Amino acid sequence: MKILNYLVIIFICINTSVKADSKKTLIDELQKGGKLIFIRHAYAPGGGDPDNFDIKDCKTQRNLNDSGRIQSQKIGNFFKKNKISIEKVYSSEWCRCKETASIAFKEYETKNFLNSFFSAKFANNRKKQIIDFDKFISTLDKDQNLVFVTHYVVISEILNYAPSSGEIVVSDKTLKVIDTLEIEY
Repeated sequence: MKILNYLVIIFICINTSVKADSKKTLIDELQKGGKLIFIRHAYAPGGGDPDNFDIKDCKTQRNLNDSGRIQSQKIGNFFKKNKISIEKVYSSEWCRCKETASIAFKEYETKNFLNSFFSAKFANNRKKQIIDFDKFISTLDKDQNLVFVTHYVVISEILNYAPSSGEIVVSDKTLKVIDTLEIEY
């Protein structure tokens, strides 16, 4: 039994140091610049949007709750604490994305190619949005970090990765995922 306990302790120590090394490697990569940083909006209870959804009226949308707001602050703190330079922050026009961007980074600009196409109401926008995103990133300064606060479906479509709420997904300019970081809410 003692041997099993020692093995468990060793496994926990090794696993913890691997996670710490991975986070350090991610921070080093972000500090170098030139990364595309995708952030799924912070925690907003539920799924999809209500039937009466109106992009211009936050009261009709699924929004962040207090946990999501705290998670947004933690996202911003991660970048500040680690002195990660951000050239520009872009957000979906959905209120939960704009609020995440506002709390985490203060300043942001909306881009409709970051909007959700999860619901049937917006599904036909998917192909055009991805084309518009590809055109947009082809013109970017390759040395700067850019943040895209968006939705599960957009990140999944662009990076072939399924993020959690508030998760940071870092890619290079060729859209190859470098690493991810889950921020608790």
